[in-house]
Amino acid sequence: MAAQAGDRSVLSSARSGDEPPVTVPRDPAREAARRELSKRMYHENDPGWFQRALNTFWDWIDDLFSSAASATPGGTLGLVVVIVAVLAVIGALWWRLGTPRRGPVSAPALFDDRPRSAADHRAAAEAHAAQGHWNQAVQERMRAVVRALEERALLDVRPGRTADEAATEAGRALPDHGDRLRAAARDFDDVTYGGRPGTEQS
Repeated sequence: MAAQAGDRSVLSSARSGDEPPVTVPRDPAREAARRELSKRMYHENDPGWFQRALNTFWDWIDDLFSSAASATPGGTLGLVVVIVAVLAVIGALWWRLGTPRRGPVSAPALFDDRPRSAADHRAAAEAHAAQGHWNQAVQERMRAVVRALEERALLDVRPGRTADEAATEAGRALPDHGDRLRAAARDFDDVTYGGRPGTEQS
């Protein structure tokens, strides 16, 4: 009888040793651990937001290059060769073609908003020519020609008309002068938008 009682006490003590001594349920224990780990003392040496953003960026670059290297024949060396080749092509095009310049999206209007007569434009052209300002002289001379055609009712007065449109429309009314009108419009466009200097001849 005593032996059986001793066996029961041994089993009882063994069973109590197998069971965890913690009696707090799982969810409250998790919340207590979260509160404890959120204390400032555990985060004093954490990286700042800038360092975290930088680390994320470099991780992204590393993943990108790893993916590209795995997809490129020859692995990393093949990827380096492809990048060097692309840069060489871009450099050759840049050297051959020069710095790209943006052209006008659409040709601006021939006239500004100030209503002036053909005589006013001719006078302005003569004043610019007298000072050697050939770009402005060419522009004002073309405006004088178009305004004169409008005043003679050979062209309809239309705001927003470009030099090329005026030359084309006037060439239909005056076919004998079509070539010279188109040449004048080209000169106007060259000095106004093409960056070419005007000359006394033009």
